[in-house]
Amino acid sequence: MAAAVAGFRAAHGTEPAGVWAAPGRVNLIGEHTDTSGGLAMPFALPHTTLAAASARPDGVLRLHSANAPGGAVELALDALSPATGGGWAAYPAGVAWAMREAGLPVGGADVHFTSTVPTGAGLSSSAALEVATASALNDLYGLGLTAERVARLAQRAENGFVGVPCGIMDQMASACCTTGHALHLDTRDLTHRAVPFDVTAHGLRLLVVDTRVQHELGDGAYANRHAACELGARRLGVPALRDVAYGELGAALEKLADDPVVRRRVRHVVTENRRVEEVIALLEAGDTRAIGPVLTAGHASLRDDFEVSCAELDLVVETANAAGALGARMTGGGFGGSAIALVPDAAADAVAAAVTEAFAAAGFRAPRVFPAARGGGRGAVPRPGPAAAPARALASARANVPAPPRPSPPPRQPCLRVSPAYASAMRLTSRWSVSPGG
Repeated sequence: MAAAVAGFRAAHGTEPAGVWAAPGRVNLIGEHTDTSGGLAMPFALPHTTLAAASARPDGVLRLHSANAPGGAVELALDALSPATGGGWAAYPAGVAWAMREAGLPVGGADVHFTSTVPTGAGLSSSAALEVATASALNDLYGLGLTAERVARLAQRAENGFVGVPCGIMDQMASACCTTGHALHLDTRDLTHRAVPFDVTAHGLRLLVVDTRVQHELGDGAYANRHAACELGARRLGVPALRDVAYGELGAALEKLADDPVVRRRVRHVVTENRRVEEVIALLEAGDTRAIGPVLTAGHASLRDDFEVSCAELDLVVETANAAGALGARMTGGGFGGSAIALVPDAAADAVAAAVTEAFAAAGFRAPRVFPAARGGGRGAVPRPGPAAAPARALASARANVPAPPRPSPPPRQPCLRVSPAYASAMRLTSRWSVSPGG
């Protein structure tokens, strides 16, 4: 938090009204189902995006990132449109655009971002950036948004402004996950519940292997797969592939025999929804070790039917399983990014070493391997009294008049406002200030 505050001070010359946070995520199972109204099971990582922010009265969004080269990006809210521009700033700008498009009274803001979520690693750095931004604007302008609404607006930003036709799983994970649990998410109606997922209690570790192969979903590959799923649903006469029951899959595939690509996409989505149900049943029965083969089956489907894997991801899965993992799969959008491996504690070091050696032998860049969950947490920051700046900004935005000059406040420790998922991932105490909007 101190780095975020210092970065804000250096970038904007004042103190922030607060610091908001949202985590990256790993998806345990249920990949590329959310655009078809399917099921998913993400959980939050301690890797986090922090947004130090203050409201400003002039309708300008001034964005700065410690993780991106160059100075601050300055955008007029009234001029925001999907054609405004790309780059990292499109994600927070898109959030402001989506909020204003929805009729919410959002004004300008100075924001400084810092993040430990690796970009391009399939760990949802974009959703963490969006949710942190939405949480900050939610508090600064008193919008009272729920975590689910924050997630929907963040998804709208990525779909409508950035131009990536993603589903909502990443944003919901960043807003709603809880400690020691995966999030059983129905992406059709956003109903969700926490399913116990504490690998350490079962003598296991879940390793994340960042292949360090940058993936880019805005180049049409994701959109093409989404379009194939929609075409498959239309040809099968259902609203979405979520409505194809697993027991009816054989008959559905027969109807699509003349289009092998659409057939494969349909088979992945339907079987992946089934795998989510299998993993939930195993976890609720306390048989965490038995989910390993289900993870590996999910990777085979992503590789062969959805065709979003790559040589590095396949090497992780093959090597990890051969070295003692109970199961492994790619996670995230694909075409690079990360894979996960469920391993016994005693085999964790050997699996990590085997994967690293396999990459070296193949001539690939060395991967980054780390456990998906860490114990402990960060110390609590005392919560200050209510800040006047958000209230003034809210009144100014609604009255559409410039806010009056405010005197320089005495130095104080900004409060850290976090999404419920981040609070759970970091095991924060009740003295943290948790933003109501996630």
